[in-house]
Amino acid sequence: MVVFLISVGFYFISSFWLAGILSFCFVFAGGLLMIFFIKKYSERQMVQHIYEQLKELSSKKSSGVIENKKQLDEFIRDIIQERKKEQEYFKNLDSYRKEYLGNVSHELKTPLFNIQGYVSTLIDDAMNDKEILSEYLKKTDKNIERMINIIDDLETISQLESGAMILDYELFDLEQLINEVFEQMELVAKAKGITFKLVKEPNEYFIANADKFRIRQVFNNLLSNSVKYGKENGKTTITIKKEQGKILISVADNGIGIDEKHLPRIFERFYRVDKGRSREQGGTGLGLAIVKHIIEAHKQTISVQSELGKGTVFTFTLDSK
Repeated sequence: MVVFLISVGFYFISSFWLAGILSFCFVFAGGLLMIFFIKKYSERQMVQHIYEQLKELSSKKSSGVIENKKQLDEFIRDIIQERKKEQEYFKNLDSYRKEYLGNVSHELKTPLFNIQGYVSTLIDDAMNDKEILSEYLKKTDKNIERMINIIDDLETISQLESGAMILDYELFDLEQLINEVFEQMELVAKAKGITFKLVKEPNEYFIANADKFRIRQVFNNLLSNSVKYGKENGKTTITIKKEQGKILISVADNGIGIDEKHLPRIFERFYRVDKGRSREQGGTGLGLAIVKHIIEAHKQTISVQSELGKGTVFTFTLDSK
């Protein structure tokens, strides 16, 4: 009887493994077939594209647009250059995709590993030590908050890039909004002795036509950066003025500044000038990318100027009433 039960047990176990192996084989074969059909489809599309180009070439030749060999050579050369540009574009796109996925993975793994470390330590032997328990729970909470911020920021960027986010335009007092953001960040700034200042022409009112919530987000991110990378007892100045029917806004600090070589990439997602220091400060690495997307979603422009050791200035425009 025992032997029979053992045999039955082994039968079911072996059947289970056999089913698993067969399932894996089917999935693997399906994957290969999918890759094969995708490859064939791509090749077919390429052939179709070349065929269309040859048809165009033939029509131009018959209509007299291409009259001699020199013009024909130039036309073919243009096609080749166009294909090279397309290949380069897709190559850069693929490289950017890999870098982006790697960055997302790294940014989420860091707080996850921290949380795992704190929880494992508590489970092992520190659960009864109230002081360590309290400290580790606070650190765990901080890392969870960081993960939530990363996910929220990624969601915001995805909505902006896909056009899924609809801006809620309204008329609002820009000076009032800036002062509200100053008040909101006052305690953080005071910890480093940093002062905020608004500069504008006296008795001049600035009524912006934009999504107030998103513009508040822009100021929050820019001021947060100016505090994180500002000097002790430094200052951050926001200047607003009217120029060619728009409101021109600049956010300037006298902080550590940014090396010129980093400026072209400063608005990229997860791009950090000083990776160690940035993560230490608790940022998601997405703030400036969100700022750029919000401003561009308003059909406006933003630029940055900086000098190492002297500070940074972000300048952008908004529609005025």
